[in-house]
Amino acid sequence: MSKFGGNNNKKEVPAMSSGSLSDIVFMLLFFFMVTTQLRETENKVQVKVPEASEVVKLERKDLNSYIHIGTPIKSLQAQYGTEARIQLNDSFKTTDDIRDFIAAERESKSEGDRQFMTVSIRADQDVRMGIVTDVKQELRRCSALKIMYSARKAE
Repeated sequence: MSKFGGNNNKKEVPAMSSGSLSDIVFMLLFFFMVTTQLRETENKVQVKVPEASEVVKLERKDLNSYIHIGTPIKSLQAQYGTEARIQLNDSFKTTDDIRDFIAAERESKSEGDRQFMTVSIRADQDVRMGIVTDVKQELRRCSALKIMYSARKAE
């Protein structure tokens, strides 16, 4: 009689405990909820930012207000045409609407941060400078004098 081969009892593997599974799922859910950043606006214009030799990264993006200038995306060209348009938040606007946009953006910032608010112009590299100049003139009229242009670093 051998010591090892005599018993033909097969031991079954115990079932896996699922007690801590809910803890792991909630921990992952909480992690993704905290780390995910939601996009504030949907891009309705095509913008390929121009190249620049000197590029500086923003320290606080929450103090920026974005004005997008470019041609409407393909799905909106039938409705809005192919001319360059101004996008403020999620809708197309004219230069007359910039004053209300800046006033609303200032109100959304805390009183201490209003002086640091910067307007970032994201204009397509092929857009005519006339519309950009019109936007800048309107920003000057509503005392939004800190203006920044979005660009990508030259390769």
